[in-house]
Amino acid sequence: MTNETLQNLISSWIPELEFTEADSQYLNITVKPDQLHQLMLQLKNNSETSFDYLFCVTGIDYEKELGVIYHLESTTFRHSIVIKVKTEDRENPTFDSVWNIWRTAEFHEREVFDFFGIIFNNHPNLKRLFLTEDWDGFPLRKDYVDEINMVIK
Repeated sequence: MTNETLQNLISSWIPELEFTEADSQYLNITVKPDQLHQLMLQLKNNSETSFDYLFCVTGIDYEKELGVIYHLESTTFRHSIVIKVKTEDRENPTFDSVWNIWRTAEFHEREVFDFFGIIFNNHPNLKRLFLTEDWDGFPLRKDYVDEINMVIK
């Protein structure tokens, strides 16, 4: 399925989605936080898309917003897409978990939580994965300061 065909199909489900292709081979879709879980469930379960493989979940700090980027692939149809979700709420960044759709998301979301402080609603075990429980802050945020371990160039 071409990116254009994918876009036409997916936009018929949720018209408010934002689509871009940029310089990427992947169709990029930006979704509102309250529509994320619905979109992801449909992407996996729809027989025309069948995105059964979540191969990457990444947190991102846009300075004004925090977000999560998901890379999906259909092992049946061999097409891939990128889903982006963002929030301006840096104090309590929260999105719905997709671990109940793709089990591998459980650890990916824990990593994003650990390094960015993004909370995933309905996650079964949202706790730090790499850092100690008493670690203060989220080291991959652009506003993170660590006076003890700071490297000066």
